Amino acid sequence: MLARCREDVSIAINRSIETSEPKAPTPSPASLRGLDGLNFLMADVRDGVGPYVALFLKGSQHWAPGPIGVVMALGGLVTALMQVPAGLLVDVVRHKRLLVAVSGLLVAAGYLSVVEFSSLPMVLLAQIPLGAASAVIPPAIGAISLGLVGRVAMAARVSRNEGFKHGGSLVAALLGGVIGQYFGVRWVFYLVCGFALASAAVVSLIKPREIDHELARGSDPGGKPPVALRVLLRRPDLRAFLISVVLFHGGNAAMLPMAGQVLALRHPGSDTLALSACIIVAQAVMIGVAASVGWALNAGIGRKPIFLVALLVLPVRGVLFSMIDSPMGVVAIQALDGVAAGIFGVISVVIAADLMRGTGRFNLAQGLMALAVGLGGAASNLLAGYIVQWFGYRVGFLTLAAIAVAALVFFALFMPETAEPAARKRPSPQERIA
Repeated sequence: MLARCREDVSIAINRSIETSEPKAPTPSPASLRGLDGLNFLMADVRDGVGPYVALFLKGSQHWAPGPIGVVMALGGLVTALMQVPAGLLVDVVRHKRLLVAVSGLLVAAGYLSVVEFSSLPMVLLAQIPLGAASAVIPPAIGAISLGLVGRVAMAARVSRNEGFKHGGSLVAALLGGVIGQYFGVRWVFYLVCGFALASAAVVSLIKPREIDHELARGSDPGGKPPVALRVLLRRPDLRAFLISVVLFHGGNAAMLPMAGQVLALRHPGSDTLALSACIIVAQAVMIGVAASVGWALNAGIGRKPIFLVALLVLPVRGVLFSMIDSPMGVVAIQALDGVAAGIFGVISVVIAADLMRGTGRFNLAQGLMALAVGLGGAASNLLAGYIVQWFGYRVGFLTLAAIAVAALVFFALFMPETAEPAARKRPSPQERIA
C-alpha cells in the first residue's frame, strides 16, 4: 500500500513537471532559412572588413602604425561602450529584425566614409556610428535565434549560425581579394554595401510572430522579473568569464591587422590578395570548427575544455607570426585563427546562455561579453600599435602571445564548467533542431 502511494505521488510530480515546462518553439522553415541567410550576409557587414581598414590606411594612405592603432582602438572602444546599452535595447525592443537591418546599413555607411574621407579626424569620427551600430548586431541575431528555437536547441542553432557566418565571410573574402587586387582595396568597402542591402531584405523572411520575446531575453515564461545588472556582476562565474574574454581578445585582436601591415610593408603589390587569402583560409577552417564544436556539445563534452583548446592555439599563433613574414607563411599561420575564433564564436554564446539561464538577461550578457571583446580588442590594437612603432613587429607579436598565455592560465584556474549535467548526455532529435 505504501509503495503504491509513493508511486502515485511520483507520477503526479512528474506530470506536474511535464505540464509546467514550456512547449518547445517550432519555427517555420522560412524563418530558419531567413536566419541562415542573415548570418551568411551579415558576416561581412558586422566584422569582416576590419583588417582591410589597417591595410587601406597603411598601403593606400601611408599612415604610421601608431595612428592606425588609435583608429582601430577607438573603433573597438566605441563598440565596447555601446555593448551594454545595445544588450538592454535588444532586451526591451520587439522589432529586432529592424534593429539588425538598420545597424547593418549604418555600418556600411561608416566604412564608406572611411574610404571617401581618409583624413584622421574623419576616420576617427566614422568610428562612432560604426561602433554603435555594430554593437547591436550580435545580440540582436542571438536574441532572434533564441526566440525562434528555444533554450534546448540553442547550442545547435549557435553552431549553425557560426557555420553560415563563416561561410559568408569566406565568400566575401574571395570576392574582396579579387576586387581588391584588380580594382583597389577601396572597392572591398563598396562590397559591404551590397551585403548590407541584401541582409536587410533577407531578414524579412523571418516571421516576427514566431519570435518568443520573453524566451529571446532568457526569461522563463511567467517567471520572475529580469535580474538587476548589479546582481549579475556580483556572480564570480560571470566575472571570470568576462575577464577571460578580455584577455582572449587582448591577445588576439591585433594579430591579423599587424600581419596585414607587415604584408603591406614588405610585400607591396601582393598585400591585398595575401590578406584576403588569410581571411579565406581562416573562415574555411572556422566552418569546420563550428560544426565540430556543435558535434562536441551534442556528444556531451563540457564548455570549459572546448574553450581551453582555443586558448591553447592563440599563443602559438603569436609566436609563429613573430618568426615568419612571407605571404604564404602568414596565410598558413592564419589557419590557427580559424581554430581559436571558430571555437570562441560558438562556445562564448553558449556559455552566456548557460550563465543567464532563467535570469531574463541573455541579451544583456551578450552585451557584457561584447563589451569585454571590445575592451580587449581596443587594448590589443592600441598596445600593439605603439609597441610595433617603438620596438618592431616581432616584439609586438610576442607581447600578444604573452597576453594569450595569461588568458589560458586565468580561464583554467578560475572559470567553472557551465553546462548542466543534463546537457552532457546525447540530445534528443528535438534538441538538435537548427
